[in-house]
Amino acid sequence: MSEQAEKFGFTLKATDGMARRGRLTTAWGAVETPVFMPVGTAATVKGMMPDSVKSTGASIILANTYHLMLRPGAERVARLGGVRKMMGWDGPLLTDSGGFQVMSLGPLRKLDEDGVTFKSHLDGSKHRLTPERSTEIQHLLDATITMAFDECTPFPATKPVAAESMALSMRWAKRSRSAFQARTGYGQFGIVQGSVFPDLRAESVAALEEIDFEGYAVGGLAVGEGQQAMFETLEVTTPLMRQDKPRYLMGVGKPSDLVGGVARGIDMFDCVLPTRSGRTGQGFTRRGPVNLKNARHADDPRPLDEACGCPACSRYSRAYLHHLFKAEEVLSLMLLSWHNLHYYQDLMADMRIAIEAGSFADYEANFHAMQAMGDIEPL
Repeated sequence: MSEQAEKFGFTLKATDGMARRGRLTTAWGAVETPVFMPVGTAATVKGMMPDSVKSTGASIILANTYHLMLRPGAERVARLGGVRKMMGWDGPLLTDSGGFQVMSLGPLRKLDEDGVTFKSHLDGSKHRLTPERSTEIQHLLDATITMAFDECTPFPATKPVAAESMALSMRWAKRSRSAFQARTGYGQFGIVQGSVFPDLRAESVAALEEIDFEGYAVGGLAVGEGQQAMFETLEVTTPLMRQDKPRYLMGVGKPSDLVGGVARGIDMFDCVLPTRSGRTGQGFTRRGPVNLKNARHADDPRPLDEACGCPACSRYSRAYLHHLFKAEEVLSLMLLSWHNLHYYQDLMADMRIAIEAGSFADYEANFHAMQAMGDIEPL
């Protein structure tokens, strides 16, 4: 970070329908939006070196509060200079608050007004997360973007349950904001909750805007409601959100989710899917997903995606990638994770170009047509 650190801010450069083209400025560099953030849960993007992540076009990554507080510990990370220094990443970093992971623990957690007590999935040790402690941990991790601590409402939930959960998250948002230590070039995002109920989402947006964060996330989606319900919820939520602040859809998703999210006014995304799929043999391409473990690839000399410039596509054949997976070689998951992240970054770059050109509707239609064609069998 330079002595004259860039102020944290968001500039809306172009719109096309509800789709938005912007730029997020931070102490650690600019982020062109819409953007996909690779997930580095434990201060590493699985199977990737930081320089390799950057080579895909990624400008910002995500790390996980819950996992890093358990191992190696937030205070230890701080002594090592923060996540960015520890892992060798020289761009902006967003950390989630730990709320989603704590929700996922089920019977291992106990929630009350003040926060959550839970048992570690690693060794059963007891821990406590509150809005203040979550915010403190993210500061120790040196997060460029800190997320407010919230309860991720499970799905399905009745409206009274969703309303109570949302109200708790809004009270926690105020406490998170009070605990946040403002620094030039750093910001904190509030999280909109309310499940799939439009009036609860509207109430949540209004409550967060009153607190006034540097950005706003849409949480509580991609938790089992299905793509159509997610899109319908976005359609009634994003029009209520401020135009001059970034909008982040948490934990999403498949390529079609990203395109649909951008079409509905979202600027930022993250998901483990590209690297998780890369470790299991699924590659994302312009003609849809491909399972490289399938026997039909054994003699296929073509690249995985002819339009992709990643090492997996520019240097190797499908046959070789298939062989690596069948032989259970570590290189298989490294190459395919690299490809998937590259594809996701190409996808976002293409959408940015389309929005600037005022042709996003055509881009979206072509995307779906190409995906529907499916993978072409070798001649």
